[in-house]
Amino acid sequence: MRPFCVPALLATALCSIALCSPAQLWAQEAPSPDAPPVSTAPDTSNLDQQPPTTTLKVNVNLVSLFFTARDKRGALIPNLTQNECQVFEDKQLQKVKNFSPETDLPLTLGIMLDTSGSQQNVLQMEQQTGDSFVKRILRDKDQAFLISFDVQVSLLQDFTSNPRLIAKAMDQAEINTAGGNGSAGIPGIGQGPMPTQGAPKGTLLYDAVYQVSNDKLRSETGRKALIILTDGEDEGSREKLADAVEAAQKANAIIYVLLIADRGFYSGGGMINLGGFTGDSAMRKMAEDTGGRMIDVGNNGKKMEAAFAQIEEELRTQYLASYTPTNTRLDGSYRKVDVFCKHNNENLKIQARKGYYAIAPDDSGQ
Repeated sequence: MRPFCVPALLATALCSIALCSPAQLWAQEAPSPDAPPVSTAPDTSNLDQQPPTTTLKVNVNLVSLFFTARDKRGALIPNLTQNECQVFEDKQLQKVKNFSPETDLPLTLGIMLDTSGSQQNVLQMEQQTGDSFVKRILRDKDQAFLISFDVQVSLLQDFTSNPRLIAKAMDQAEINTAGGNGSAGIPGIGQGPMPTQGAPKGTLLYDAVYQVSNDKLRSETGRKALIILTDGEDEGSREKLADAVEAAQKANAIIYVLLIADRGFYSGGGMINLGGFTGDSAMRKMAEDTGGRMIDVGNNGKKMEAAFAQIEEELRTQYLASYTPTNTRLDGSYRKVDVFCKHNNENLKIQARKGYYAIAPDDSGQ
């Protein structure tokens, strides 16, 4: 596996801007035909007396919520209107500025594959089903990347619109236990190995979500989703569950978890006895707090195929509601958000992220 890193595109862009002259960076109005000739040479006679130049930055704190709506039978509702929905922030009604179905908005999709020892018996099933899903859902204007996590976090395939590249990388993924000890270090994003405490590492699930949210998704715009194929068990992460959830919320990323657990592994019938399976509650919280879902498929291939089909349908039946909060302070605080919709006199079940952090748009990547 190759280390998890991100190309320094931002540095390249900044260098390109720095090499441009002021005349290249600013558009000039064409002079009037009757006007006298005007010198284009800069006036430097009183440069020392000029006050320092300042840049005016205007932040528009626009909150965007992607959500799906279902009726009491669980069927997705594809034809909602703005008048049928309300958005509340900290229990205060907000004025929705934009409301639209987003079936074709470009999608940034991250797929995270658990390659720790507990997935030994289900990895092949994940690869086969995941290949088919990626080939169905990824369109020319979409982009996806593939991450594996075990005793380290690795980028198997960077951003691409080619589903065959994702499928190829997924097929090449392998179980990695590092002999049960990951003390060799966790690859950081663009910064080499991260220091460890010398303790054994098992499955760096929370670290992986935290890193991917901050370093792969936060700077992206539009619809963003993470699909995590895992048993939900974390062992050895430096970040906590709350840190991973917060990072995903700040990146405005929806998390779907396919809970894939070979339960015999945890009950003593597998390689080791871990005292039972406990990953479902943490994964449910991670998914629901970001507007996604956890789907328990066990080690059943048919259930996994059905779960991928459900995710595909939801990602193609989303709505986008945007509003400027009545609370205009960008103080970094967490704001609770609720969406309520009613269709044909029926209250709908809404699947949306539960809140956001009020940080400046330049810093949020939202």
